[in-house]
Amino acid sequence: MAETTKTPHPKNRDGGKPVKKSSYVDNIRGVANWKQVNEWLGWRGIEDIECVTPDLAGVPRGKMMPSSKFTSNTSLSLPSALYRQTISGEYPDETGSFRYDPQDGDLKLMPDLATLSAVPWESDPTAQVICDMVGPDGRSVEYAPRNVLKRVVSLYEQQGWRPAVAPEIEFYLIALNDDPDYPLQPPVGRSGRRMVGGQSYSIAGVNEFDELIDDIYHFSEAQGLEIDTLIHEEGPAQLEINLRHGDPLELADQVFMFKRTLREAALNHGIYATFMAKPMQGQAGSALHIHQSVTDIKSGKNIFCNPDGTPSPRFFSFVGGMQHFVPKALVMMAPYVNSYRRLTPDMGCPVNNAWGYDNRTVAFRVPHSDPVARRVENRLPSSDANPYLAIAATLACGWLGMMRETLPDGPTATTANQGTTVDLPRGLLDAVSLLESEPAFADVFGSEFIAIYAGVKRGEFETFMQVISPWEREFLLLNV
Repeated sequence: MAETTKTPHPKNRDGGKPVKKSSYVDNIRGVANWKQVNEWLGWRGIEDIECVTPDLAGVPRGKMMPSSKFTSNTSLSLPSALYRQTISGEYPDETGSFRYDPQDGDLKLMPDLATLSAVPWESDPTAQVICDMVGPDGRSVEYAPRNVLKRVVSLYEQQGWRPAVAPEIEFYLIALNDDPDYPLQPPVGRSGRRMVGGQSYSIAGVNEFDELIDDIYHFSEAQGLEIDTLIHEEGPAQLEINLRHGDPLELADQVFMFKRTLREAALNHGIYATFMAKPMQGQAGSALHIHQSVTDIKSGKNIFCNPDGTPSPRFFSFVGGMQHFVPKALVMMAPYVNSYRRLTPDMGCPVNNAWGYDNRTVAFRVPHSDPVARRVENRLPSSDANPYLAIAATLACGWLGMMRETLPDGPTATTANQGTTVDLPRGLLDAVSLLESEPAFADVFGSEFIAIYAGVKRGEFETFMQVISPWEREFLLLNV
């Protein structure tokens, strides 16, 4: 039987609350065959399997089945229209051309057995597995988000390189609210009061929701989600969880499952967890910061460093690629109208494409570190992004920079996030146009993906334009 592993106790970084060890991780590592799966399921008495895959928005889609069906080589399919659907459920006419049947033909779910884990919040013994998507001919569906990321990682592997990422995910806890016209509020904590902002790194702020945090730790540990630290952020009941650095696909899987985990844990305590980029007016937005480094596969050395420890030419061209290409790929990191409400001056968010050493006001920060840990942090993505697409986009931009030996501007040592938005698209439609205008992206992401993604985003914008906002009622109703 495949052995389970224990989650190691993480470092207590930045004043965050350390992970608590409570039980063995209930997931499979390095599965080789279906025999191990049968033993794993049988030993735990698993009755049902959730076969899930991320859609373009990063929403889990899939099917549930008895475990006996899962292990009997049952064919699983989902309609291709899954990838033409907007976040609000519409199917825009403009979604590009599909390689497979445009009349909603079936695509096959292929379980990645290494992602099999328990579903700890279910009352009946249940497991989950992340699936890849393939067409009827067995070829990978290039517009499926997990396959988009695999495609980008393969570009690094062809050069003999191995990228690594470490995501930092910000989110808000929100009081229950069933009226979308009513502004959101932070929940009441154990003190009996609603939190206010200005609680960065506050341990007392984290402890306001101590029982919920315990459930997040336990649920995450049971699924093998390796949390590094948890801290309180600037906004009221705004938290951040940092994940350990590692393989981009594995970390995207972890962010994908963590979002679901957090929502379930919060609902168990009668509150919401939201990854909206800007859920509350006047408060800080929520980011998905992505730390990136690259090692040589043969030597295991960081390619961002010269032998003497100084930054290498590839480091500078990676940064140059980020500066040049990230604004054009921003819609993969800031995918909704609401995302651009976060990218607002004077709110602590970078509104530029500058870079600098340990400067949190720039888009691309190079943290102080030993040469072996030299990395670039992309601070532009918002937490509403599909993690597969956000990680694919940021790695692709760095790769293009290294391939083209793109030189960056000089590092910025002053405050860069004040005044007006610089060198970034200001809204969703501008961002979509920039994605489509860059010829290099067709080879990096796949032309089918770009066509479908752009069509869905334009469809979402048209849906947004059908809604009359409170601002319009406030200032236009009696004044125009």
